[in-house]
Amino acid sequence: MPGHRGAPLLDDEIEEIERAYPIVRKYLSFRHKDTIDERGLIQGRPGDYTTQVVDRKACVFVVFENEIATCAFEKAFLKSEIQWRKPISCHLFPIRVSKEPPYSLRFESIGECQPALERGGRENIPLWKFLETALTRAYGQAWFAEFAEYCLSHE
Repeated sequence: MPGHRGAPLLDDEIEEIERAYPIVRKYLSFRHKDTIDERGLIQGRPGDYTTQVVDRKACVFVVFENEIATCAFEKAFLKSEIQWRKPISCHLFPIRVSKEPPYSLRFESIGECQPALERGGRENIPLWKFLETALTRAYGQAWFAEFAEYCLSHE
């Protein structure tokens, strides 16, 4: 995604990124590793951190496989190499959370997600169901159960 900032990060995710980086580094391209070596893993300040970006486009932790962007952290997590999956903002995407209270969730529509949305439509998997793991991670099982009940009653 074009821009000068990467994925929004929670302050407590910085330590997780630093801890996981030596393990996920092997999945990154030379260009992404060079960017990290030059500019670091993250940018910003407390309360407003993001991942670093390459050429004002991709997050430095993006791994491209057959033109599909995946995450180096998630790749290592799924191989049981690390315990932390990835930043919560990435896990929730394409849902974004407002920065200021009262917090709200919003869908961010980008062209890159269109094939996934179309597949979800064909397979009858609504976005809220696809994001169950991420939403539960972010807000807990009780919240998700109430949310799912609401979604089902409004289909």
